[in-house]
Amino acid sequence: MAALTLTAGLFAAGAPASARAGDATPTAQASDVSLAADTYDWKNVRIDGGGFVPGIVFNRSEKNLAYARTDIGGAYRWDQSGKRWTPLLDWVDWDHWGWTGVVSLASDSVDPDNVYAAVGTYTNDWDPTNGAVLRSSDRGASWKASTLPFKLGGNMPGRGMGERLAVDPNKNSVLYLGAPSGNGLWRSTDSGATWSEVTAFPNPGNYSQDPTDTSGYGNDNQGIVWVTFDERTGGAGGATQDIYVGVADKDNTVYRSTDGGTTWSRIAGQPTGYLAHKGVLDSENGYLYLTLSDTGGPYDGAKGQIWRYTTATGEWKDVSPVAEADTYYGFSGLTVDRQHPGTVMATAYSSWWPDTQIFRSTDSGSTWTQAWDYSSYPNRTDRFTQDVSSVPWLTWGANPSPPETTPKLGWMTEALEIDPFDSDRMMYGTGATVYGTENLTNWDAGSRFEITPMVRGIEETAVNDLASPPSGAPLLSALGDIGGFRHTDLDAVPDMMFTSPNLTSTTSIDFAGTSPNTVVRVGSADDTPHIGFSTDNGSNWFQGSEPSGVTGGGTVAAAADAGGFVWSPEGTGVHHTTGYGSSWTASTGIPDGAAVEADRKNPKKFYGYKAGTFYLSTDGGATFTAKASSGLPTEGNVRFQAVPGTEGDVWLAGGSATGAYGLWHSTDSGATFTELTGVEEADSVGFGKAAAGASYQTVFVTAKIDGVRGIFRSTDAGANWTRINDDAHQWGWTGASITGDPRVYGRVYVSTNGRGIMYGESSDSDGGGTDPGTDPGTDPGTDPGTDPGTDPGNPPGDAACSVTYEVTNEWAGGFQAEVTLTNTGGTELDGWELAWTFPDGQRVGQMWNATPTQDGTKVTVSNVSWNGRVAPGASAGFGFTGTLTGGNTPPDDFALGDEVCATG
Repeated sequence: MAALTLTAGLFAAGAPASARAGDATPTAQASDVSLAADTYDWKNVRIDGGGFVPGIVFNRSEKNLAYARTDIGGAYRWDQSGKRWTPLLDWVDWDHWGWTGVVSLASDSVDPDNVYAAVGTYTNDWDPTNGAVLRSSDRGASWKASTLPFKLGGNMPGRGMGERLAVDPNKNSVLYLGAPSGNGLWRSTDSGATWSEVTAFPNPGNYSQDPTDTSGYGNDNQGIVWVTFDERTGGAGGATQDIYVGVADKDNTVYRSTDGGTTWSRIAGQPTGYLAHKGVLDSENGYLYLTLSDTGGPYDGAKGQIWRYTTATGEWKDVSPVAEADTYYGFSGLTVDRQHPGTVMATAYSSWWPDTQIFRSTDSGSTWTQAWDYSSYPNRTDRFTQDVSSVPWLTWGANPSPPETTPKLGWMTEALEIDPFDSDRMMYGTGATVYGTENLTNWDAGSRFEITPMVRGIEETAVNDLASPPSGAPLLSALGDIGGFRHTDLDAVPDMMFTSPNLTSTTSIDFAGTSPNTVVRVGSADDTPHIGFSTDNGSNWFQGSEPSGVTGGGTVAAAADAGGFVWSPEGTGVHHTTGYGSSWTASTGIPDGAAVEADRKNPKKFYGYKAGTFYLSTDGGATFTAKASSGLPTEGNVRFQAVPGTEGDVWLAGGSATGAYGLWHSTDSGATFTELTGVEEADSVGFGKAAAGASYQTVFVTAKIDGVRGIFRSTDAGANWTRINDDAHQWGWTGASITGDPRVYGRVYVSTNGRGIMYGESSDSDGGGTDPGTDPGTDPGTDPGTDPGTDPGNPPGDAACSVTYEVTNEWAGGFQAEVTLTNTGGTELDGWELAWTFPDGQRVGQMWNATPTQDGTKVTVSNVSWNGRVAPGASAGFGFTGTLTGGNTPPDDFALGDEVCATG
C-alpha cells in the first residue's frame, strides 16, 4: 500500500453532523457540530422524486434496512413503518455542497448499524472540494468523514455503475473504494477511518465518455467502477480472499484477487468490447454475473450483453436475453434473488423508446422472460400493471402512440434490487423516481405484478426559481429536468408539471405584481417555444412566440399590471412585448445576458443587471438606462428582487469571494444602493408577510452573516437578522432562489440543488413576536410600556426574566436541550448572561446561539452578537448538546446576572 494515509474527522455522536473538507492536504478536517436554535419547522414541498436514483442498497443481514443514493441530492434510508425514505445528508453545508453527490453506498452486513457513503459531485473544477468517505455507526443519524486526496463524481458520466464502495462481508473493518480519474483502487482496514491506495492493483481504467471534451467532464477516466466479494472465501473475522473488481476498460473490465487483495490479475477469457456496469455474485451457485454496455451511461448505450462466470471452473458464458445484434441499449441494472439464487434480473437501462425493458431468469440465465413483449406490433403485452396515482405527474401529461406508453417503466434504470429477505419485493431507480413492486413472483406464476412509485421522502429536484403570489396557489416553482409546478398544497404531490409548453428545465418564473393571475415562465426545450403564459395563476398555459435566435430560457419579468413582459433569453438580446408575446421588440440600452426583473408597483418600470451595472427602464422595457454601478459586484451570481407594493424598492444579493460580495438595498429604483454592513456574503433575497404591526415586509436571505452561513430573516428592513435554519438543515447549496410567503408570516421557501424545495414555518406563526436583536423602538409589535404582571403569559412576582429548559433528545451518554430566555421586565436587555447549576453533573458540549463557560456543575452562558438585545416581552433562544455520567435532571435555578428567573 502507498504510504499516504488519510485521517478521520470526528463529529459528535447522536446529533446531525457537519463536515469540513481538507484543503491542500489529504487529511479530513474535524468540525464541531453547531446546531442553531431550531425555531423553524422545515419540510419539503412535496413533489416526490424528480431526479436520478442510480443506486439502491439492501443490507444482507437485516430485514427492511435499505438505502438509496442520488447523483446530486444526498442519500436516504428506507423507513419500513412509513414506507418512505429518510434523508441523511441534509447537514452538508454550503462550502461542501459537492458532498450531496453520492457516488456509492455500502451497508455493513456484519454490523447493520454501520453505513458508508462515498461523496463528491464532480471530478473537475466545478466542485471545489475533494471527495470524502462518510461513515456512520447509527444508520446515518450522525456521520464522521475522511476526505480523500482526489475528487469523486456523483454527477459524472458512469455514475450508475457500481457499487464502487464495498464492505468485506467477513471482516467488516476492511473496505474498498474504486476511484475515478486514474486514481486506482483504495482500501481501508479501520472501518473507513483511513484510506490508502492499493498500489498492487494494475489497472486504473482508461474509458471516458468523450475524450475530445476538454472541460474535465466528458473526458474524465471513469476508473474503478465496482467491487464484489465472494463471502465463501473467508470466515467470520477473517478477510475475504476472493475479490472481484470492475474497471472502465473495454479490453480488461474484470480483475480478481484470490489472496485478500495482496495480488490481482485480469480474469482470462472475459468478454471484451464492453464495460461491466455491474458485477453481482451468486455465491450459492458460484456464478458471477456481469451486465455490459458499450458506454458508461447513464443515458447513452447502444449495445449490450450479459455474461456469467463460473468461479469454480473459470468458464465464461454469454447468457444475454437477446442477441447482441438486436440490442439498441446497454445492460446495467442487475440483481440476484437471495432467497432463490437461480433467479436473476437485469435492465436495458438506456432504452428510452418505446420503454425500458426488465429481464428475468429463474434458471441462472439459461432462459429469460421480459417485462413486456410485442403481441402484434405496435401493440404490446405487459406482465405488469402500473399505478402512478400517488405521483400522477409521472405520466408527463403525455398521450403517446403505441408501442410507447405513459407512464413508462422508466429510463436510466441502473439501480435494480430484489429484497434479499422478500422475493416479492423489488425496487428500481429511474431518471425521475423509484419504482417498486411487492408481488414480483406473480411474474413466474403467469399473472401480472403491480408497479407503483416507492419514492415518498426522496425529493431530488434542482430548483432554479420560486414565486409566491399574493393570491391563488401559495407557490409556483421553476425546476430543472421536470419543468415546474403549481403547488396548491405544499404537503401533497401536484397532479401535473407545467405543460403547453413542456419545458425540460424552467429557468425563470414571474407573476404580475398587482395582477397575480398572470404568470410567465421560460426555460430550456428541445424545440421552440421556450416561453409560456398563464392567465389563471398557472393552472393552464399557452405557448408564446419568441424572438429569433433564442437558445435557452434566461430570465423573464411581468409588468405589475400584466400589460407587458421583458425577456432576456439565451442566444439573443433583451426583448420586450405588450400583450402575450405575439411579437417581440429588442430593448435598447441593456447588454445581452442581463438579468431582468419588474417593479412590483409601477407597470412601466423594469430593472436589469449585468457585470456591476444596474439598469432601469421607465417605458415598459423599450429602453434602459445604466444607473448605479459603484461598489456592486462585477462577477459571480447576482440576484435581485423588487419589494411588492413599493415602487423603486430593490434588494440585490450576490458577488464572489474575489470581489464585492454581499447585500445591497436601493429605494430610488437603482439610482443608488446602500450596502448592508454585517452581511458578509449573500446569494439570494426575497420577501414575505410583515411581522404584526411592522410597516416593512419580512426580508429573507441565504447569506453569511457574522461568520455564519445560513438562512436569515429580518423584520426591520435589514437592521437585524436572525438565523432561522440550523446545522442539521443546510442542504448544501441554496443560492438560486428564496422567497417568503406574502400571506403567512414567517413562512419561507428555499431552493436547493438536488434536495427539492424546502419550506420553513416559524414557531412565531402569528407574527406577534420579535426577532432576537430587534429594537423595540422600531418594532411596532412591541409595547415597551406593557406591564408583565398583566400579561397572563408572563410569570407572577418580581422576576424580570423567565426561562424554559427542554431536553429535546437523549441518547446513551448524551443529550440535546433547548433554552429560551424571556425578558419579563420593563426595559430592554442590552447583552445578557444566564447562569445555572446542573443537578446531576451534566457537561455542556457544543452550544449554538450563545457562548458557554462551565466550572464544575455551574454553567454561565452569554449572548452572541445577534441576540444580545432582548426587548420587553421578547425572547432569546439557544441550544446545546451535552454529556451524561448519571441522571439528567433539568436545572431549576436560573439567574440573569443577580436576578433569579422564573421557570416554566
